[in-house]
Amino acid sequence: MAPAPLPEARGPLSAAVRDVLLGAVTAPEVTVAGADPLGEDLQLALYLSYEPHYRALEGVADEREWDPALLGLRRPMEEAFLAALREAVPADADVDAALEPLLVEPVDGHGVSHRLMDEGDWDLMREYLVHRSLYQLKESDPQAWLIPRLEGQAKASLVAVAFDEFGGGHGERVHARLFADLMDGAGLDSSYGRYLDLAPASTLATVNVMSLFGLHRALRGAAAGNFAVLEITSPPGARRMAKALERLGAEERCVRFFTEHIEADAVHEQVMRRYVLGDLLSREPELAADVSFGIRATVWLDDRWADQVVSAWDAGRTSLRRPLTEG
Repeated sequence: MAPAPLPEARGPLSAAVRDVLLGAVTAPEVTVAGADPLGEDLQLALYLSYEPHYRALEGVADEREWDPALLGLRRPMEEAFLAALREAVPADADVDAALEPLLVEPVDGHGVSHRLMDEGDWDLMREYLVHRSLYQLKESDPQAWLIPRLEGQAKASLVAVAFDEFGGGHGERVHARLFADLMDGAGLDSSYGRYLDLAPASTLATVNVMSLFGLHRALRGAAAGNFAVLEITSPPGARRMAKALERLGAEERCVRFFTEHIEADAVHEQVMRRYVLGDLLSREPELAADVSFGIRATVWLDDRWADQVVSAWDAGRTSLRRPLTEG
């Protein structure tokens, strides 16, 4: 796999991370004090500090993955991001209450997939796919870090879900591969990381939260809650996206990614709720507040992203940092 391009910095934090990734012996003098924890600079810096755990970056040695200077930059950014999320969502240990809104399909939805299903054109569809490519081209990789942090039925059931996400033993059916096929069919570049420079902070945050939760054993409850949200909300959204693509006359390889999720994730929803979360909380009931936090933080970030995308479209603007034609 070709290394992903290293994007330009968006401020002092992301510039410092770039310097370290490219071989700086010591980390530049920067501070997160005063930085917007959800802003462009910090979110890109955090994303880049996580990326060596996933794939190669252009010009970045593999040894940078555990570079002390990189980790020293990352930790205060993680703390700022985590603090912002805890401030944004209510703190409670009621997992059922956190999940309940996700189990009912809104009668009159106004989200991104609703817009695309009802009236979106190919320009908006391609923007949507660019946003989603940051996660979907490494779909379920962040959640794989949760496997060694579980035991018993929770571990077995999570692995069963992951087995489907990674193609059920068939490389051509790995969900990340199916998304790349979708991008190719939509006339986009499916190279990993190709559109990172176009992704706004709200998009980066939805991926960063998965890495944050997955890489910290202390946040394993939040990681489980995050994964549950992805599986529970996937089928209805995938159904709308399949209809949108069919309305646009998309090729079968484009629609296949979403039809696969309609079928697979309907089962995954039950597995995640009953056997992953259920068994985890029976073993470690003290994690209920963390699970609830993971659910609520994930929903909050997804809603925030959707609001910004729809607002941009309503205003006749691109939802990306630059028009896709300039990317």
